[in-house]
Amino acid sequence: MDPVLASAGTTLVGLMVTEAWGQTRDGVVALWRRVRPADADGVGRDLDEARAELVQAREEGGADEETEQELVGEWQRRLLRVLRDDPAAAEELRRVLEAARGTLPTETPSGSVQLQARAAGSSRIYQAGRDMRVEGS
Repeated sequence: MDPVLASAGTTLVGLMVTEAWGQTRDGVVALWRRVRPADADGVGRDLDEARAELVQAREEGGADEETEQELVGEWQRRLLRVLRDDPAAAEELRRVLEAARGTLPTETPSGSVQLQARAAGSSRIYQAGRDMRVEGS
């Protein structure tokens, strides 16, 4: 199976929190409209709900990875069922996902990161060159 299709659920869910989401959503709904027209509007709503759920999980922290994995599994299964109904739709799905990823800015390495901090008393310092999660008090 095409690697893009094998990871279609992961790609779709990953794109939910990017600027390319509108384009991705529209492409997936169009695919559904062609293969399973009666389900297309419902899939659009389901995609919107999934995105809202993921955004909320990320804002609240903690359960974001678990939520993301659940959504990946759900959408992977749904996409594979559609592709089983219409194997020719695989090329269309691949184009939708690749086009959406192509609109995203590429991350360029910024070189080295230098961090400096001074603390006094019972101060706390949190530093990161990228993502950071701080839990507890």
